[in-house]
Amino acid sequence: MKNFEDRLDKYAELVIKVGINIQQGQILVISASINTADFVRKVCRYAYLNGAHYVYVKWNDEKLLRLECELMSEQGLEYTPDWLVKGYEEMANEGAAFLYILSPHLQDIKGIDPARLDKMEYAAAMAFRPFTEKLTSMQVSWTVIALPTEAWAATIFPKMEPNDRLERLWEELFKILKLDSENPILAWEQHMKRLNKRAALLNDMHFRYLHFKAEGTDLTIELPQHHHWVHGMEKNNNGIPFICNIPTEEIYTTPLKTGVNGVVKNTRPLVYDGQIIDDFTFIFKDGKIIDYTTKSGLDALQGILKADEGAKYIGEVALVSHDSAISASNLMFYHALFDENASCHLAIGQGYISGLQEEHRANDASSINSSMIHIDFMIGSEHLHVNGISEDGSVKAILVKGKWETDFNI
Repeated sequence: MKNFEDRLDKYAELVIKVGINIQQGQILVISASINTADFVRKVCRYAYLNGAHYVYVKWNDEKLLRLECELMSEQGLEYTPDWLVKGYEEMANEGAAFLYILSPHLQDIKGIDPARLDKMEYAAAMAFRPFTEKLTSMQVSWTVIALPTEAWAATIFPKMEPNDRLERLWEELFKILKLDSENPILAWEQHMKRLNKRAALLNDMHFRYLHFKAEGTDLTIELPQHHHWVHGMEKNNNGIPFICNIPTEEIYTTPLKTGVNGVVKNTRPLVYDGQIIDDFTFIFKDGKIIDYTTKSGLDALQGILKADEGAKYIGEVALVSHDSAISASNLMFYHALFDENASCHLAIGQGYISGLQEEHRANDASSINSSMIHIDFMIGSEHLHVNGISEDGSVKAILVKGKWETDFNI
């Protein structure tokens, strides 16, 4: 592949300088599959070159996960070592940054008993909840990225020859990640400025409701009085900017927990624990999912909705134009990190405190959803219309046929 290693180096540099935005003397914690070791070494190199004090790598192994799910005792599935949890909390308290490198290996977890996998994940989620809250409240810097795998490429390009599809996926990602540009870091800085202008414009509008309308969708979402639109760049407790997801195209906020009413239908598959959930519909009343249907992945969907009480409510509403770089690829990625940035989406579960105006967060935090999960599902398409409704009842188009209305097309 032409200039593959050069572009991979640019990717690692981008993650450290723009995504994590590593600071002098900072600790970096990386969570990654053992299959990504070569790239992780590149990331570590750029981390140290740019001032990291120490890099800790938590290696994951999908085949070991299968073995654990199949052979562990029931007590073992529910066990999370205290020392591991405390270690992450201590690193967060020391101002560490956290990088999550996703590398889908669907075949390695396909067929695992979902009940046992749910039990393991629930126990870990409960144990790590205080740490997770530090992430979702943006107290510390964190970034999520993805690397192509054979299994992921096979899911996206099932009809291509095995030797060609992985290369094709890499090429698509290099374009989406702007790594083919002469200066990817500058390209990303300019991209984030455009997103920032769009978020500022939405904040100036002070909409009280959003109305989503498309085939199978007729949904009204009430926003908190002091809601705040944000984009992929956040700031941690020390005021240091970082990008949560690479790539990112979304402008998002947190809805009023009890303010979602109507029906919504997905437009892209949701992959959860190796299972594909697709062609599903949720019916909401006063914020809560009161009924649902799906044509595939019923067990996985039921597992999500049973996670806790907050799993039946919405924690995020995000706007993405249908002509985004990812959408323009005309590919279904079967991966939330990419599919959510090709489409408007909602998230079941935890709300983001950053979706509230900073001076009102302490008083208004109880008005948004709380959950140990946060799972995005896509609802955007070329047929979607999104209107903003102000307190006085006036209506303004935000997205028309899936694309930004003129005022927002910055």
